[in-house]
Amino acid sequence: MASFLSMGRDTYKIPLAMFRENRIKLAKSIKSMMDESALIVLIGGPSTTRFDSDNEPVFRQESYFWWVSGVKDPDCALILDEDGKMTLLVPNLPEDYATIMGHIKSLEEWKELYGADDVGFTEDLEQILESRVVANNKATKILLMEGPNTDSGKTYDLAPDFKSSKLVELQDKTSLFPILAECRVHKSKLELALLEHVSQISSFAHSYVMRHLKPGMMEYQAESLFMHYSYFNFGSRLVSYTSICGCGPNAAILHYGHAGEPNARLIGEEDNCLFDMGAEYQCYASDITCSFPANGKFSAKYLPIYNAVLQAQITVYEMCKPGVSWVDCHKAAEKTILEALAEIGIVNKGPDVSFDDLVELRLGGIFMPHGLGHFIGIDTHDVGGYLPGHQPRIQLPGLSKLRTARLLEENMVLTVEPGCYFSDHLLDGALRNPALSKYLNEEKLKPYRGYGGVRLEDVVTITKDGCVNFTVCPRTVEEVEGVMAGGKWPPMKDSAPELRRVNLIQAMPMLGPLGT
Repeated sequence: MASFLSMGRDTYKIPLAMFRENRIKLAKSIKSMMDESALIVLIGGPSTTRFDSDNEPVFRQESYFWWVSGVKDPDCALILDEDGKMTLLVPNLPEDYATIMGHIKSLEEWKELYGADDVGFTEDLEQILESRVVANNKATKILLMEGPNTDSGKTYDLAPDFKSSKLVELQDKTSLFPILAECRVHKSKLELALLEHVSQISSFAHSYVMRHLKPGMMEYQAESLFMHYSYFNFGSRLVSYTSICGCGPNAAILHYGHAGEPNARLIGEEDNCLFDMGAEYQCYASDITCSFPANGKFSAKYLPIYNAVLQAQITVYEMCKPGVSWVDCHKAAEKTILEALAEIGIVNKGPDVSFDDLVELRLGGIFMPHGLGHFIGIDTHDVGGYLPGHQPRIQLPGLSKLRTARLLEENMVLTVEPGCYFSDHLLDGALRNPALSKYLNEEKLKPYRGYGGVRLEDVVTITKDGCVNFTVCPRTVEEVEGVMAGGKWPPMKDSAPELRRVNLIQAMPMLGPLGT
């Protein structure tokens, strides 16, 4: 039996045991939450084409299905019993599939490839389910997935439409979604090891871009370097999201890089770069942002903004541990940035107002108009942020952008991504607002108009008594300038232990030009 998934050669091997552990975890959770016997049915992602053409984009498995099965092929389904045993259902492919797409696997080959307990064809789903219900000799719930994604606002809608009245009578479309989503919030040891690996891939790719970027290049060339490095060296075929490569004023656009703004600006000598890019490996994501000067040297204007955001990260790392509110972490990051802005005269606090007061007035949301971070796993914005029984979304400027308001728990994995931006429409709105304008120095703001912004984003996991940072990018000013000047990375010594990059020195060996 195959024991792992990989891209071959020296690429990272994912034990099939990881998915088996996930199935057992889900089955145990179902048992603890439900009195009745239950079967779970999940439908995998379907084959798609580009609109009405026969162009087939590279298929990427639906995330819930991947978490349970590790099956990379489209058009599959599965049945999970109460002991976590998986029956994998696969398409009954026509003979000419072999001519166009390659070898047609036998049922036994499917079983061995993915470590299934049993296999069958998707066309027999209802027949197999009915036989299981009869064999059970008691009322059996059939749990189907249906529920809202609180990041996208979209509804999971891959549940099958049964023709059998018996199956329709037994189906339950409400119980499974919150249980399975909660299972994905807390990562297993094998998932944590994989997420650390993907974060290291992205860290080294960012470092590679940092070293090779020069004024006069185009933003998309930075994106290209990142994608090539991740794929060529580590088999990371896909990225976790559309790469954001904003330079100059584009660095203030949170999700720059989309089809209408395709990373197509010429990088100037005085530009500051904000590159938000993440490799994906075997459907597990990374999400890392680096900010740095295009010419390799921090200016007097750029330096205090960069250090403010870096200090905001450190402030959050000092707080992160089980039981701490993610909302409080967000507010602490805002406060750190406002304190730095006061040092350079942009914020006027006054003697009768504290920085905590300014945070509650939501002044920080003008400069950091997004949440501090988000869960990450199979999806970049991973599920579980606002499940029933946890803190609801706060409807205040800035705080409403938080992708979760939960208390931190061991084995959660999140991004920590404070930022400071100078967006004209937000600044103009604040200056028109009497409650906020008295705390802003319009003259001091003027030089930063059109400046862009800074964001630093790391992937961290919550441990029993703190947090561990999986990201191993250059972060301090000295580290960034050193790498851009051709210095060694990863370093021989960790000059910033407060960043919690516990495996910085022991990071996996570098591959490709950056390691030479």
